[in-house]
Amino acid sequence: MLYNYLVTQFKTIIKARYLRREETKVEKILWQELRNSNIGIKFRRQYPIDMYILDFYAPKIKLLIELDGSTHNLKETKEYDVERTAYLESKYIYELRFWNSEIENNLNSVLSKIRAKINELSQK
Repeated sequence: MLYNYLVTQFKTIIKARYLRREETKVEKILWQELRNSNIGIKFRRQYPIDMYILDFYAPKIKLLIELDGSTHNLKETKEYDVERTAYLESKYIYELRFWNSEIENNLNSVLSKIRAKINELSQK
């Protein structure tokens, strides 16, 4: 059982490294705003937690930012997202989700929502 857990962890770490190298256009756009604590708190990208990889994660306040493309409209993906969100909530991780089109078309609004959530979580 421990062996299976370790193998899963190893695979997740390898996949996270791959995803960091092969970031999408919208991930690049948002990362430019989040990196180096530009938004007031340190974020990590493609951050592995157990069997999941989080697009952007601020460990200090347990804030997760996920970017969703069109595949998140598929039934299977929606079911996976619900299961994943429930798991991460059980770890007291707060999730913000944005559509890729929001990043491309209304980045300032997205950043305002992120800043508001950072302020809220930093007060706790």
